Amino acid sequence: MDWQELIGIALGAILINNFIFSQFLGICPFMGMSKSTETAVGMGLAVTFVMGLASAVCYPINKFILVSETIFPGGNDLKFMQTIVFILVIASLVQFIEMFLQKAMPSLYTALGVYLPLITTNCAVLGVVLQNVQNTYGFVESVTYGVTGGLGFLLAIYLFAAVREKLALTSESPKAFEGFPIALVTAGLLALCFGGFSGLSIFG
Repeated sequence: MDWQELIGIALGAILINNFIFSQFLGICPFMGMSKSTETAVGMGLAVTFVMGLASAVCYPINKFILVSETIFPGGNDLKFMQTIVFILVIASLVQFIEMFLQKAMPSLYTALGVYLPLITTNCAVLGVVLQNVQNTYGFVESVTYGVTGGLGFLLAIYLFAAVREKLALTSESPKAFEGFPIALVTAGLLALCFGGFSGLSIFG
């Protein structure tokens, strides 16, 4: 592992393989919490925290319990339990964040509303820990991918919310496109923009 590999993982998670615009994961909170930049940033930071912490917690659980040769000699392991265990870990982390926001930032807790507990079933959060396993990342790589994947989510939802705020103030869009249709068109255009990073060569 070297710094170039970590930078490559980070740039890939934020730009090239962005969870929203490239992998199309986490669309529900992306569409629901992007009406204002304030709530978008709150949701993005919460998802980033959960992604990073889930990556850090799920790595040792997977390595030392689910696929441990010490506990299961001969390869009779619990790989088939990975998805269930990871969901339980994510649900616990989200419950912790929900209690923290309710005490420390009640306004943000109210603004996030039902979308905060939905982080538990956010496929982007589950996707990042499953991809860590699939890519055989070590602990540092897993945490890097989790945190920067969350930052990519934050970048995507903030840009989308900023555009939607501007669209809400204009009356120039066609009547048929007002509201949700123009939001979908905007998301598609942003996805095309991020698609331009697909040919990016890192250190090459």
